[in-house]
Amino acid sequence: MENYKEMLGFYKDKKVFITGSTGFKGSWLSTILYMAGAKVIGYALPPNDPQDLFVELHLEDKIKQYYGDIRDYETLKKIFDTEQPDIVFHLAAQPIVRESYVAPRYTFDTNVMGTVNVLECVRLTNSVYSFLNVTTDKVYENKEQEKGYVETDYLDGYDPYSNSKSCSELVTHSYKKSFFSDGRCQISTARAGNVIGGGDYAKDRIIPDCIRGAVQKKSVNIRNPYSIRPYQHVLEPLAIYLMIAKKQAEDTKYEGYYNVGPDEEDCVTTGKLVEIFSSKWGKGFTWNDQSDGGPHEAGFLKLDCTKLKNTFDWRPQYDIDMAVEKTVEWQKKYMLSKDAFAITQRQIQSFFAL
Repeated sequence: MENYKEMLGFYKDKKVFITGSTGFKGSWLSTILYMAGAKVIGYALPPNDPQDLFVELHLEDKIKQYYGDIRDYETLKKIFDTEQPDIVFHLAAQPIVRESYVAPRYTFDTNVMGTVNVLECVRLTNSVYSFLNVTTDKVYENKEQEKGYVETDYLDGYDPYSNSKSCSELVTHSYKKSFFSDGRCQISTARAGNVIGGGDYAKDRIIPDCIRGAVQKKSVNIRNPYSIRPYQHVLEPLAIYLMIAKKQAEDTKYEGYYNVGPDEEDCVTTGKLVEIFSSKWGKGFTWNDQSDGGPHEAGFLKLDCTKLKNTFDWRPQYDIDMAVEKTVEWQKKYMLSKDAFAITQRQIQSFFAL
């Protein structure tokens, strides 16, 4: 596997455009690239909560941040014209399954036409030579099978969120074949599993719900404790996103569609994840097995990451136990110091051996 420290050296002084930069993964990715010496350009909706990782990291002072909606093509195109980025990571999305049932039109508009808008900007901006669209493990037609899904399996997400990300994949495939066959810009997608990590305050996500319950000393209702998901620490997929974008820029053979997830033994039930969290957090955390009768969500979902492992000679660094431990460590240190950037920086340095 390529040395992570050397890989980050590739990004020094590169102009890297990140959509969704104010989101959870976007904030971690912006921080990594800032530490690597990249010229980071962010585009996203403004943070709408004072308890927000982007705000806590003071990223507005560290990167060049533009605020706007991914559905606003004209604004997005003007920024591309001004900045002339080298590399683009597309993370902007409406990312919550349950929210997609409440606002399906907004979800499709954001996740499908948002992708069209970004790819159209890439098509019309000659400076861009590497593009990565971050989608989800939920893009596949879920047959509730025990075998992990591979990249050639049928794309057909069930709920509006999952289906919109399937469509985002297809949009990317179309643009790649229609407009980038000349090799001017390399195009890939990354289908990532469920991520956990410090600073995630999203609603309807298991670990954030657990942290809120632990801090407030309130018992947490776990609605689908027997559902199996590929959980991984946020730094795992981000490292792979950075590797794919770098490697395809250097050699077109690395272009493709990649599952990004943990080893099979780390695909665990939600109940098991909560039990691990409880053991790491210690006293003051309790939870209940209680479905809230919400809309359909997949019960069984695993990824087969053989392609990723073989292509990049890659293996995850953190198992599920360590992923939860790092998440709890981040939160407890933040509660004491309120210095989110220092804590995040140390975890990045440790993971990338900087």
